[in-house]
Amino acid sequence: MPKKVTMQDIADKLNISKNAISQALSGKPGVSDSTRALIKETANKMGYQYVPTKKSTKMNEQKVIGLIASDFAFSQKNFFGEIYLSIERELKKRNMQLKIQSIDHHTRDNLLLPSFLQDQSVSGMLIISHISSEYINRIIDTGITTVMVDHHHPSNAADAILLNNRFAAYKAVQHLIDLGHTNIGFIGNVEFSPSYQERWEGYLLALRENGLQVKEEFMVLNVHESREAINDRLCQIQQPTAWFCVNDGYGFFVLSILQMKGYQVPYNISICSFDNGELSRLTTPKTTTVNTDLTLYGKKAVEQLIWRMDHPKEELQEILLNTHLIERESTGPVPTINRNNHYKL
Repeated sequence: MPKKVTMQDIADKLNISKNAISQALSGKPGVSDSTRALIKETANKMGYQYVPTKKSTKMNEQKVIGLIASDFAFSQKNFFGEIYLSIERELKKRNMQLKIQSIDHHTRDNLLLPSFLQDQSVSGMLIISHISSEYINRIIDTGITTVMVDHHHPSNAADAILLNNRFAAYKAVQHLIDLGHTNIGFIGNVEFSPSYQERWEGYLLALRENGLQVKEEFMVLNVHESREAINDRLCQIQQPTAWFCVNDGYGFFVLSILQMKGYQVPYNISICSFDNGELSRLTTPKTTTVNTDLTLYGKKAVEQLIWRMDHPKEELQEILLNTHLIERESTGPVPTINRNNHYKL
Protein backbone atom coordinates (compact mmCIF):
# COMPACT_ATOMS: atom_id res chain seq x y z
CA MET A 1 0.00 0.00 0.00
CA PRO A 2 1.41 3.42 -0.97
CA LYS A 3 2.45 5.66 1.88
CA LYS A 4 -0.15 8.29 2.76
CA VAL A 5 1.02 11.78 1.76
CA THR A 6 1.15 14.22 4.67
CA MET A 7 1.47 17.98 5.00
CA GLN A 8 5.04 17.43 6.17
CA ASP A 9 5.82 15.64 2.90
CA ILE A 10 4.61 18.67 0.96
CA ALA A 11 6.56 20.99 3.25
CA ASP A 12 9.76 19.00 2.74
CA LYS A 13 9.34 18.99 -1.03
CA LEU A 14 8.83 22.77 -1.21
CA ASN A 15 11.26 23.59 1.61
CA ILE A 16 8.69 25.70 3.48
CA SER A 17 7.06 25.31 6.86
CA LYS A 18 4.28 22.83 7.61
CA ASN A 19 2.34 25.73 9.11
CA ALA A 20 2.39 27.51 5.74
CA ILE A 21 1.08 24.35 4.07
CA SER A 22 -1.81 24.19 6.51
CA GLN A 23 -2.66 27.87 6.05
CA ALA A 24 -2.68 27.58 2.27
CA LEU A 25 -4.81 24.44 2.09
CA SER A 26 -7.29 25.64 4.71
CA GLY A 27 -7.76 29.04 3.04
CA LYS A 28 -6.38 31.01 5.99
CA PRO A 29 -4.52 34.31 5.53
CA GLY A 30 -0.79 34.53 6.13
CA VAL A 31 0.63 33.20 2.85
CA SER A 32 0.99 34.99 -0.47
CA ASP A 33 -1.28 34.14 -3.41
CA SER A 34 1.62 32.73 -5.42
CA THR A 35 2.72 30.48 -2.54
CA ARG A 36 -0.85 29.31 -1.95
CA ALA A 37 -1.21 28.36 -5.63
CA LEU A 38 2.12 26.50 -5.61
CA ILE A 39 1.19 24.54 -2.48
CA LYS A 40 -2.22 23.53 -3.86
CA GLU A 41 -0.69 22.44 -7.17
CA THR A 42 2.00 20.40 -5.41
CA ALA A 43 -0.55 18.82 -3.07
CA ASN A 44 -2.69 17.72 -6.03
CA LYS A 45 0.30 16.26 -7.88
CA MET A 46 1.37 14.32 -4.78
CA GLY A 47 -2.15 13.01 -4.23
CA TYR A 48 -2.74 14.75 -0.92
CA GLN A 49 -6.36 14.95 0.23
CA TYR A 50 -7.07 17.84 2.55
CA VAL A 51 -9.66 17.12 5.24
CA PRO A 52 -10.67 20.26 7.18
CA THR A 53 -10.98 20.01 10.95
CA LYS A 54 -13.59 21.81 13.03
CA LYS A 55 -10.95 24.20 14.31
CA SER A 56 -9.71 25.15 10.84
CA THR A 57 -13.19 25.90 9.51
CA LYS A 58 -13.92 28.65 12.01
CA MET A 59 -14.59 31.74 9.95
CA ASN A 60 -13.47 34.12 12.63
CA GLU A 61 -10.05 32.55 13.13
CA GLN A 62 -7.32 35.07 12.30
CA LYS A 63 -3.58 35.10 12.38
CA VAL A 64 -2.21 37.53 14.99
CA ILE A 65 0.95 39.61 14.52
CA GLY A 66 2.76 41.35 17.36
CA LEU A 67 4.43 44.74 17.07
CA ILE A 68 6.73 46.33 19.63
CA ALA A 69 8.78 49.50 19.82
CA SER A 70 10.44 51.55 22.53
CA ASP A 71 8.56 54.32 24.32
CA PHE A 72 10.77 56.78 22.46
CA ALA A 73 9.94 55.35 19.04
CA PHE A 74 6.20 55.46 19.72
CA SER A 75 6.59 59.10 20.80
CA GLN A 76 7.96 59.97 17.33
CA LYS A 77 4.48 59.98 15.80
CA ASN A 78 5.40 61.77 12.60
CA PHE A 79 7.89 59.05 11.66
CA PHE A 80 7.24 55.76 13.40
CA GLY A 81 3.53 56.50 13.78
CA GLU A 82 3.18 56.56 9.99
CA ILE A 83 5.02 53.24 9.71
CA TYR A 84 2.73 51.70 12.34
CA LEU A 85 -0.40 52.90 10.52
CA SER A 86 0.90 51.46 7.27
CA ILE A 87 1.56 48.10 8.96
CA GLU A 88 -1.93 48.10 10.43
CA ARG A 89 -3.50 48.77 7.01
CA GLU A 90 -1.48 46.02 5.34
CA LEU A 91 -2.46 43.46 7.96
CA LYS A 92 -6.14 44.38 7.70
CA LYS A 93 -5.98 43.73 3.96
CA ARG A 94 -4.90 40.19 4.81
CA ASN A 95 -7.50 39.70 7.54
CA MET A 96 -4.78 39.59 10.19
CA GLN A 97 -4.94 41.04 13.69
CA LEU A 98 -2.33 43.28 15.29
CA LYS A 99 -1.24 43.42 18.92
CA ILE A 100 1.10 46.22 19.99
CA GLN A 101 3.24 46.81 23.05
CA SER A 102 5.47 49.70 24.07
CA ILE A 103 8.77 48.70 25.70
CA ASP A 104 10.06 50.90 28.53
CA HIS A 105 13.56 50.89 30.03
CA HIS A 106 12.64 48.53 32.88
CA THR A 107 11.08 46.00 30.51
CA ARG A 108 14.06 46.22 28.17
CA ASP A 109 16.78 45.99 30.81
CA ASN A 110 15.13 43.03 32.55
CA LEU A 111 14.36 41.23 29.27
CA LEU A 112 10.66 41.01 30.13
CA LEU A 113 8.56 39.86 27.19
CA PRO A 114 5.02 41.06 26.45
CA SER A 115 2.31 38.58 27.39
CA PHE A 116 1.53 37.75 23.76
CA LEU A 117 5.11 36.56 23.36
CA GLN A 118 5.18 34.65 26.61
CA ASP A 119 2.11 32.62 25.67
CA GLN A 120 3.12 32.57 21.97
CA SER A 121 -0.31 33.79 20.88
CA VAL A 122 1.23 35.63 17.91
CA SER A 123 2.45 34.02 14.70
CA GLY A 124 4.97 36.72 13.84
CA MET A 125 6.73 39.76 15.29
CA LEU A 126 7.62 43.18 13.93
CA ILE A 127 10.15 45.25 15.88
CA ILE A 128 10.24 48.94 15.01
CA SER A 129 13.54 50.79 15.53
CA HIS A 130 16.17 50.10 18.17
CA ILE A 131 15.42 48.63 21.61
CA SER A 132 18.58 46.72 22.53
CA SER A 133 20.42 43.87 20.86
CA GLU A 134 19.93 41.70 23.94
CA TYR A 135 16.20 42.31 24.05
CA ILE A 136 15.75 41.66 20.34
CA ASN A 137 17.66 38.39 20.67
CA ARG A 138 15.39 37.42 23.57
CA ILE A 139 12.48 37.72 21.14
CA ILE A 140 14.26 35.87 18.33
CA ASP A 141 15.06 33.03 20.75
CA THR A 142 11.33 32.34 21.21
CA GLY A 143 11.32 30.92 17.69
CA ILE A 144 8.56 33.28 16.53
CA THR A 145 9.22 34.69 13.06
CA THR A 146 10.64 38.19 13.49
CA VAL A 147 11.34 41.10 11.14
CA MET A 148 13.07 44.32 12.24
CA VAL A 149 12.03 47.69 10.82
CA ASP A 150 14.48 50.63 10.62
CA HIS A 151 17.09 48.78 12.65
CA HIS A 152 19.65 46.02 12.23
CA HIS A 153 22.69 44.72 14.06
CA PRO A 154 25.18 41.93 13.31
CA SER A 155 24.18 40.07 16.48
CA ASN A 156 20.45 40.01 15.61
CA ALA A 157 19.67 37.09 13.27
CA ALA A 158 16.48 38.42 11.70
CA ASP A 159 15.34 39.98 8.45
CA ALA A 160 15.33 43.78 8.34
CA ILE A 161 13.64 46.53 6.34
CA LEU A 162 15.93 49.55 6.16
CA LEU A 163 16.53 52.84 4.45
CA ASN A 164 19.61 53.06 2.26
CA ASN A 165 21.05 55.52 4.77
CA ARG A 166 24.58 55.69 3.38
CA PHE A 167 23.58 56.49 -0.18
CA ALA A 168 20.85 58.89 0.95
CA ALA A 169 23.31 60.87 3.09
CA TYR A 170 25.86 60.76 0.29
CA LYS A 171 23.36 62.35 -2.12
CA ALA A 172 22.41 65.03 0.41
CA VAL A 173 26.02 66.02 1.02
CA GLN A 174 26.71 65.87 -2.71
CA HIS A 175 23.91 68.43 -3.14
CA LEU A 176 25.77 70.78 -0.78
CA ILE A 177 29.05 70.18 -2.58
CA ASP A 178 27.41 70.92 -5.93
CA LEU A 179 26.35 74.28 -4.47
CA GLY A 180 30.01 75.09 -3.88
CA HIS A 181 30.35 74.17 -0.19
CA THR A 182 33.67 72.70 0.89
CA ASN A 183 33.35 73.24 4.65
CA ILE A 184 30.39 71.00 5.52
CA GLY A 185 29.54 69.99 9.07
CA PHE A 186 27.82 66.87 10.39
CA ILE A 187 25.71 66.89 13.56
CA GLY A 188 23.94 64.05 15.34
CA ASN A 189 24.51 61.18 17.75
CA VAL A 190 25.99 58.27 15.82
CA GLU A 191 25.89 56.02 18.88
CA PHE A 192 22.10 56.29 19.11
CA SER A 193 21.35 53.92 16.22
CA PRO A 194 23.05 52.17 13.28
CA SER A 195 21.02 54.41 10.94
CA TYR A 196 22.78 57.53 12.26
CA GLN A 197 26.16 55.82 12.00
CA GLU A 198 25.42 54.93 8.38
CA ARG A 199 24.41 58.52 7.57
CA TRP A 200 27.72 59.73 8.95
CA GLU A 201 29.50 57.17 6.75
CA GLY A 202 27.62 58.50 3.72
CA TYR A 203 28.71 62.03 4.66
CA LEU A 204 32.34 60.91 4.84
CA LEU A 205 32.09 59.05 1.53
CA ALA A 206 30.80 62.15 -0.27
CA LEU A 207 33.61 64.31 1.09
CA ARG A 208 36.32 61.82 0.21
CA GLU A 209 35.04 61.09 -3.30
CA ASN A 210 35.04 64.82 -4.00
CA GLY A 211 38.58 65.23 -2.71
CA LEU A 212 37.51 67.33 0.28
CA GLN A 213 39.37 67.21 3.56
CA VAL A 214 37.52 65.58 6.44
CA LYS A 215 37.70 68.16 9.23
CA GLU A 216 37.04 66.85 12.73
CA GLU A 217 36.21 70.33 14.01
CA PHE A 218 33.09 70.29 11.81
CA MET A 219 31.83 66.89 13.03
CA VAL A 220 29.57 66.79 16.09
CA LEU A 221 28.97 63.07 16.56
CA ASN A 222 27.64 62.63 20.09
CA VAL A 223 25.27 65.45 20.96
CA HIS A 224 21.81 64.82 22.44
CA GLU A 225 18.82 65.91 20.34
CA SER A 226 17.79 68.94 22.38
CA ARG A 227 17.99 72.71 21.89
CA GLU A 228 20.19 73.24 24.95
CA ALA A 229 22.70 70.53 24.10
CA ILE A 230 22.97 71.54 20.45
CA ASN A 231 23.28 75.23 21.32
CA ASP A 232 26.13 74.48 23.75
CA ARG A 233 28.05 72.52 21.11
CA LEU A 234 27.50 75.04 18.33
CA CYS A 235 28.86 77.81 20.55
CA GLN A 236 32.07 75.85 21.06
CA ILE A 237 33.05 75.49 17.41
CA GLN A 238 33.63 77.54 14.28
CA GLN A 239 30.78 77.31 11.81
CA PRO A 240 31.14 75.64 8.41
CA THR A 241 29.26 77.08 5.45
CA ALA A 242 26.76 74.20 5.54
CA TRP A 243 25.43 71.61 7.99
CA PHE A 244 24.20 68.11 7.23
CA CYS A 245 21.94 67.12 10.14
CA VAL A 246 21.27 63.46 10.93
CA ASN A 247 17.49 64.01 11.16
CA ASP A 248 14.89 66.76 10.96
CA GLY A 249 14.95 67.33 14.72
CA TYR A 250 18.62 68.25 14.65
CA GLY A 251 18.00 70.31 11.52
CA PHE A 252 15.21 72.24 13.22
CA PHE A 253 17.35 73.09 16.23
CA VAL A 254 20.46 73.98 14.22
CA LEU A 255 18.54 76.27 11.87
CA SER A 256 16.62 78.07 14.63
CA ILE A 257 19.70 78.47 16.85
CA LEU A 258 21.79 79.93 14.04
CA GLN A 259 19.00 82.33 13.12
CA MET A 260 18.83 83.52 16.73
CA LYS A 261 22.59 84.18 16.51
CA GLY A 262 22.07 86.42 13.48
CA TYR A 263 22.78 84.04 10.62
CA GLN A 264 20.64 84.21 7.51
CA VAL A 265 19.74 80.82 6.04
CA PRO A 266 20.78 80.04 3.34
CA TYR A 267 22.64 83.30 2.55
CA ASN A 268 25.24 82.89 5.32
CA ILE A 269 24.90 79.16 5.97
CA SER A 270 22.96 76.23 4.47
CA ILE A 271 21.07 73.52 6.37
CA CYS A 272 20.17 70.03 5.11
CA SER A 273 18.46 67.34 7.21
CA PHE A 274 16.91 63.87 6.90
CA ASP A 275 13.40 62.24 7.04
CA ASN A 276 11.07 64.89 5.54
CA GLY A 277 9.07 65.06 8.76
CA GLU A 278 6.84 67.85 9.97
CA LEU A 279 9.73 69.78 11.54
CA SER A 280 11.39 70.24 8.15
CA ARG A 281 8.26 72.02 6.94
CA LEU A 282 7.77 74.19 10.03
CA THR A 283 11.02 76.12 9.68
CA THR A 284 11.36 79.42 7.83
CA PRO A 285 12.85 78.84 5.36
CA LYS A 286 11.68 75.25 4.94
CA THR A 287 14.47 72.70 5.24
CA THR A 288 16.02 70.72 2.42
CA THR A 289 15.73 67.11 3.54
CA VAL A 290 15.83 63.45 2.52
CA ASN A 291 12.36 62.03 1.89
CA THR A 292 11.41 58.57 3.12
CA ASP A 293 8.31 56.67 1.98
CA LEU A 294 6.92 55.59 5.34
CA THR A 295 3.92 53.84 3.79
CA LEU A 296 6.27 51.66 1.75
CA TYR A 297 8.23 50.94 4.93
CA GLY A 298 5.16 49.35 6.55
CA LYS A 299 4.10 47.54 3.39
CA LYS A 300 7.51 45.94 2.89
CA ALA A 301 7.69 44.93 6.56
CA VAL A 302 4.43 42.99 6.36
CA GLU A 303 5.34 41.42 3.02
CA GLN A 304 8.71 40.28 4.35
CA LEU A 305 7.20 38.85 7.52
CA ILE A 306 4.69 36.78 5.54
CA TRP A 307 7.40 35.64 3.14
CA ARG A 308 9.63 34.62 6.04
CA MET A 309 6.78 32.59 7.59
CA ASP A 310 6.58 30.69 4.31
CA HIS A 311 10.36 30.33 3.95
CA PRO A 312 11.86 29.83 7.42
CA LYS A 313 15.00 28.10 6.13
CA GLU A 314 16.02 30.70 3.57
CA GLU A 315 19.03 32.96 4.20
CA LEU A 316 18.42 36.14 6.17
CA GLN A 317 17.60 39.22 4.10
CA GLU A 318 18.05 42.95 4.52
CA ILE A 319 15.91 45.04 2.18
CA LEU A 320 17.10 48.60 1.47
CA LEU A 321 14.50 51.20 0.50
CA ASN A 322 15.50 54.05 -1.77
CA THR A 323 15.08 57.73 -0.88
CA HIS A 324 15.22 61.06 -2.70
CA LEU A 325 16.29 64.56 -1.76
CA ILE A 326 13.70 67.33 -1.49
CA GLU A 327 15.41 70.62 -2.27
CA ARG A 328 13.89 73.53 -0.36
CA GLU A 329 14.92 77.05 0.61
CA SER A 330 17.41 76.23 3.40
CA THR A 331 20.24 75.34 1.01
CA GLY A 332 21.90 77.67 -1.47
CA PRO A 333 25.24 78.55 -3.07
CA VAL A 334 28.09 79.23 -0.69
CA PRO A 335 28.61 83.01 -0.30
CA THR A 336 31.79 84.22 -1.99
CA ILE A 337 33.13 85.63 1.29
CA ASN A 338 32.78 82.19 2.87
CA ARG A 339 34.54 80.08 0.28
CA ASN A 340 37.71 80.02 2.36
CA ASN A 341 36.36 81.25 5.68
CA HIS A 342 33.89 80.23 8.32
CA TYR A 343 32.04 81.86 11.14
CA LYS A 344 32.26 81.53 14.88
CA LEU A 345 29.20 82.08 17.06
